[in-house]
Amino acid sequence: MSAVPAPANSPDAGAVWHFGDPLGEQRTAEHEAVVVDRSHRAVITLTGADRRSWLHSISSQHVSDMPDGTVTENLSLDGQGRVEDHWIQTELDGVTYLDTEPWRGEPLLTYLTRMVFWSEVTPVAADIAVLSLLGPALDSPAVHEVLGVDRLPAEGTAVALPAGGLVRRLPAAATELDLLVPRADKDAWLARLAAAGVRQAGVWAYEAHRVAAQRPRLGVDTDERTIPHEVGWIGSAVHLDKGCYRGQETVARVHNLGKPPRMLVLVQLDGSGERPAAGDPLLAGGRTVGRLGTVVDHIDHGPIALALLKRGIPADTPLTTGGEHQVAAEIDPDSLPPADEVGAGRLAVERLRGGHT
Repeated sequence: MSAVPAPANSPDAGAVWHFGDPLGEQRTAEHEAVVVDRSHRAVITLTGADRRSWLHSISSQHVSDMPDGTVTENLSLDGQGRVEDHWIQTELDGVTYLDTEPWRGEPLLTYLTRMVFWSEVTPVAADIAVLSLLGPALDSPAVHEVLGVDRLPAEGTAVALPAGGLVRRLPAAATELDLLVPRADKDAWLARLAAAGVRQAGVWAYEAHRVAAQRPRLGVDTDERTIPHEVGWIGSAVHLDKGCYRGQETVARVHNLGKPPRMLVLVQLDGSGERPAAGDPLLAGGRTVGRLGTVVDHIDHGPIALALLKRGIPADTPLTTGGEHQVAAEIDPDSLPPADEVGAGRLAVERLRGGHT
């Protein structure tokens, strides 16, 4: 296989983009099984008796009593409720694992270290590689044997690997696993998986899968103004009934009103020319109505992208991208949030008014 590196301006710079057959790798991920080396992600571990209660107090998710073997998403917000950090969180055998985007590892570790004060918790950068596995053939005896498990973990859970590290299963429509293993063992794991029939694929295949599933990525599909409601992180990464944390007021207010200013949608791009770039504006009638996020060529859907658009834009609105390469874009109507969504607070007021009529 000939490894082609990700473009230098890509958020995955330094990783393998594909191995010479990017669309074939996507098809294998859909019907068989692939492993994607995402070891450029940053991993932080938390140890100490207070780690869960301490993290609970400074993040958006309810993790103070997070059971052993649980996997969730979590956020750090600023005082206005805007997303600063997003990570996948795994609790296993007395250690809390946080993995995040490559460029956010150091800032997140700095923030966590600064917030320790008197709590019994130690955050450190971990020399751990993330290998992501996709495809229905993962639930096979050959893969079970390589992992050293009798069965795959349930969605949203993790188990220890006998050879060291852990395997977790993400909540997803298709089978999706992550291995978190010592970085020194990464190549050995890739070889063992290949022997079990799991084909190695580049991050292009992973990104195509992620975009089609409408899962946002911090710093690519979000900007400095993004609040959790706009990108579907309420519930998966934000618990609405937990105690006080930074940015909670904005989270509660927008939830009660039910009207975040923007919405994350999937858009289809005209593929006849050069591809636009993440961060390019989206225009309707020459007026900016949003921003483009991840752009990727998908084997079934062609050129697609995630986009943050002004809430309420109709699905049939003709769009074009700004930036260096201007192309037509079309909203996938199935990706739009419900048009009649009403916030909890507004709904309560309407019910009270109704009771007096």
